[in-house]
Amino acid sequence: MIDVVLADDQALVRGGFRALIDSEDDMRVVAEAATGDDAVRLALEHLPDVVLMDIRMPGLDGLEATRRIVADRAAAHVHVVVVTTFELDEYVTDAIRGGASGFLVKDTEPVDLVRAVRVAAPGDALLSPTVTRRLLSRVAVATRAVGPVPGLEELTPREREVLVEVAGGLSNDEIAGTLYLSESTVKTHVSRVMAKVGARDRAQLVVTAYESGLVRPGWAG
Repeated sequence: MIDVVLADDQALVRGGFRALIDSEDDMRVVAEAATGDDAVRLALEHLPDVVLMDIRMPGLDGLEATRRIVADRAAAHVHVVVVTTFELDEYVTDAIRGGASGFLVKDTEPVDLVRAVRVAAPGDALLSPTVTRRLLSRVAVATRAVGPVPGLEELTPREREVLVEVAGGLSNDEIAGTLYLSESTVKTHVSRVMAKVGARDRAQLVVTAYESGLVRPGWAG
């Protein structure tokens, strides 16, 4: 089962998300939070696979709540998906830096929400390719190169190619097709890249690619 914690100050939103998630055979909502403080507490108490995190909540906002969850070693397998709208794009860079694994818009189709939870749970890919690429373009513009990234020089030429494609918002399956590799080989490359550069997940690989200058604004999306 994929365990999910919902964090949103609107009961109607939480209720809609719960109804969708609980209707699936392979996932369930284990807790609901109406504030950022409760989101952190419940995430660390239940250690779910996925936290759907609203940004604007009373008290602690979703960005700080995400940072606190990700910073706890006990929550190493917990993947936070920030629930956002295009009007909140300015928060995307902060969310990725804070450890968010993906993004979901509140007006997404029900089938896409369910798919997003399944994709986020193992951390295999970024969410909703169309939305992700649009958000990545914002990250690209907002991010500035900060010099050498530890571990980047250890990447093989193929691993660098894979990192570039990850930064473009491609899933493992899409990268496999682009680079003429098997999906399992791509997964292996992605895992090795994350280990070498010290990234927690694919979202942080995107930041690494832009900060190192390996990918530049306008190359992705």
